[in-house]
Amino acid sequence: MAQVLPGTLSQAARKIRLRFMSINMKPLVWDNSPQRMSPAITIIRLLVGWVFLVEGILKFVLPDELGVGRFLSIGIPAPRIMGPFVGVVEVACGALVLVGLFTRLASIALLIDITVAILSTKIPIWLGRGYWRFTLPKLKHYGFLSMLHEARTDFSMVLGLIFLLIVGAGAWSFDIKIPRSNTDLPASDTSRGTDE
Repeated sequence: MAQVLPGTLSQAARKIRLRFMSINMKPLVWDNSPQRMSPAITIIRLLVGWVFLVEGILKFVLPDELGVGRFLSIGIPAPRIMGPFVGVVEVACGALVLVGLFTRLASIALLIDITVAILSTKIPIWLGRGYWRFTLPKLKHYGFLSMLHEARTDFSMVLGLIFLLIVGAGAWSFDIKIPRSNTDLPASDTSRGTDE
């Protein structure tokens, strides 16, 4: 084993630190340009869109388990109407989010969808009993932690949808091709002084 001379290790550490500090990290951390953010936004869009698209399709493919039958067992009013309706909303809006077309509008519809899902299926788990029309599913455990476990995908979808509401579909989308009106100018352009 090589012997380390006093001061050698600290000199090597200093060289590494100086070399690391000379790397310009600012573009990696602070560059929020549309070109840099579009891949990340697209990943979130794909994640959220495919989950809703698949769940919507499954409401038709497996109606007893995930469509009308499930809505009936949960206590959703008019399950024979609401099951297919929710399936169509999830397929249509999930596809819109996937391709990035009318993303914010589709995100609002899906936020309503997932909020009803949380209220009707996850809150009874938290309470340990059914409430209003909604029934308690059979699980091994109930309470807050059980609800968090069962709702992990739901909460991830809520956060993904809120993200898409805030930032939009990104540059790699069809939304970017939709012409905008002059009222969509940045605040710096519309807040010019009226002294002119």
